[in-house]
Amino acid sequence: MKAVITVTGKDAVGIIAAVSNECAAQSANIIDITQTVLSDYFVMIMLVNIDELVISFSEFVDKLDALGKTKNLDIHTMHEDIFNTMHKI
Repeated sequence: MKAVITVTGKDAVGIIAAVSNECAAQSANIIDITQTVLSDYFVMIMLVNIDELVISFSEFVDKLDALGKTKNLDIHTMHEDIFNTMHKI
């Protein structure tokens, strides 16, 4: 299974590293990543494989949310099933 992680906030050094490190710590494998800086705002979307998570998906969501709060970022993690359902015509 996969999850979509979105990260937005004021640009700063180390955002990709921090999110990537948390994913690695929980055994979420990054499949694809795109990021850009719009003016001073950082925007990133990651697609991660969550088949090997060492914690529950809800705990993973909470850990990334907490990481975002410590870095003044909005980090949202959505299971691919919910993402696909939301974007189905």
